[in-house]
This record gives sequence, C-alpha cells and structure tokens, in this order.
Amino acid sequence: MTTIGIIGAGHIGSALARAFSGLGYDVVIANSRGPESLAGLVAELGPKVTAATAADAADAGDIAVVTVPLKALKDLPVEALAGKIVLDTINYYFERDGHIDALDRGEATTSGLVQAHLPASKVVKAFNQILASEINTTGLPAGDPDRRALGTASDHDDAVELVTGVYDALGFDTVSAGPLSESWRLERDRPAYTARQTAAELRENIAKGNRLP
Repeated sequence: MTTIGIIGAGHIGSALARAFSGLGYDVVIANSRGPESLAGLVAELGPKVTAATAADAADAGDIAVVTVPLKALKDLPVEALAGKIVLDTINYYFERDGHIDALDRGEATTSGLVQAHLPASKVVKAFNQILASEINTTGLPAGDPDRRALGTASDHDDAVELVTGVYDALGFDTVSAGPLSESWRLERDRPAYTARQTAAELRENIAKGNRLP
C-alpha cells in the first residue's frame, strides 16, 4: 500500500490527510510543533493516519505533500524527499512570508522555488488553488457537467499523471498549466486562483492570467 507523507498539518494538510486516508492510503503527517500535537487529528481520522516528525514523514512517504508557509521552505528535508514525487500546495503571502523579490517581480514561481530547494525530487503543483474546506466536499463524478477542475504544473509527466489520478479519485478534473515555469498561472491573485470552475473555465482562466498580479 502506498504511503503519503504530509509535511504541514494546517488546514490544507489536515484536509489532505482526510482525503488520502479516505482513498485507502496510509498517511504519515507532520507539523513544526511535533507529533504529540497531532494526537487529536490522528484520533479523528483513524488508524490509517499517524503522526511523525517532518523528516520521518518525508522518509516514510512513497509520495510526499509539502504544505507549509513559503518562509519555511528551507526547513524541508532535502535528502529524505530525493527521488520522490512531491505535491506542492504552497502559496506566497508576502504578508506572512515577507517579500521575495523574484516573486514580486514575476521572475520566479513558488513551485519553481520548491523545485530548486528539492533538486532531486519531482515537484508538481497541486491543491494550491482550492480552499481546504472544499477538498473533501466539492468533488463530483466524472462526466458531470458541473464537475470542478483543479490545476497542476510540473516538469515531470509522471508527476502530472499521479496528480491527475488523485484529482479524479476525489471528484475533480485536471487542467495542466504546463511546466513549472508556467505555474504562476495558478498562483494567488490570478483568475484561476480559488474560483470554482469547470475544466473549460479553468483553461480559459489559465490562458488569460497576467504574469504580475
């Protein structure tokens, strides 16, 4: 059975722990406060979810999710995530993270920064433009005309394929923005960000996004 290592147990991390365990995956989740602080979440989600340190969650996961503030990027365990597909949900909030000139100038992307920090991992943007409360509540069966679409981007085709399968299992269509260099189209303050949209609408919003918000 595939194990998902989740680094970050905030709203998105907790929602994804629920989602992945509901799909039958084993989940190992970590936060910055230590595994004991996650006892309540683990008890709520059941026996397929366990808590660990960030290093142990990264090591245990066949696949990893990183869902931490961008300012904590430097703390992600590089070696433990090497060779793995890493789902990156991170968004840039300068109010929280401090200003990052390359992002402010439109010269970098958040997922590109994650990939640079994890050079031996296969980073794929995922779940960054949906509210945590909607991950487990807004999915619909394939073929439903109102089925919501979520975006992704990666330099690795197998990572996009993995995210596409996960999205589908949770009731979402997938639209790729392309490589990580185009992942800015899914970032904060762009038309594709957090809006509930079908695949056709998401493609349109991805196409009309501006490089600078």
